[in-house]
Amino acid sequence: MRNQKLKDLREQLKSSSRIFLAGKKVMQIALGRSPADEAKTGLHKLSKFLQGDSGLFFTNLPRDDVERMFREFEEHDFARTGSTAAETVELKEGPLEQFTHEMEPFLRKQGLPVRLNKGVVELVADHVVCEEGKPLSPEAAQTLRLLGIQMATFRLYLVCRWSCDDFEVYKEGLMHLGADDSS
Repeated sequence: MRNQKLKDLREQLKSSSRIFLAGKKVMQIALGRSPADEAKTGLHKLSKFLQGDSGLFFTNLPRDDVERMFREFEEHDFARTGSTAAETVELKEGPLEQFTHEMEPFLRKQGLPVRLNKGVVELVADHVVCEEGKPLSPEAAQTLRLLGIQMATFRLYLVCRWSCDDFEVYKEGLMHLGADDSS
């Protein structure tokens, strides 16, 4: 979970909604796993959808507003180790003026062919940080962060909806259920 993005969303919605994230089994027990142990009629149906990075969203907002909010919510973020690179990032030989001289040893540890030249960090050869479609190494993810390049998109998906008189499953949410950056 991208904790800060979720905290921001929780803060934005705190007057009308609550977001709960907990262990799958804890939430399933709270909802009920069968009609015999559910708190409200039909609530047990949600339990089977609690898998991967999923949570519960409780709100008193109208259905259309909730659906629109989830559809439009999208935050760009820094990609993490193991994420698939969205594009190829290549640094050209020459000075890297965005970095101070104190960063040179750290950049070298990240695999960049750098040296100090009169107090300026300099790339001594072209360097490919990451290639499109390939998983990011820890070093590549850190280098992209240092360069300010955000390759990840944080999104939330509605998987299903329950109310006292209705239960609905969302096809788009089902497609993303269990994926790394969806809830």
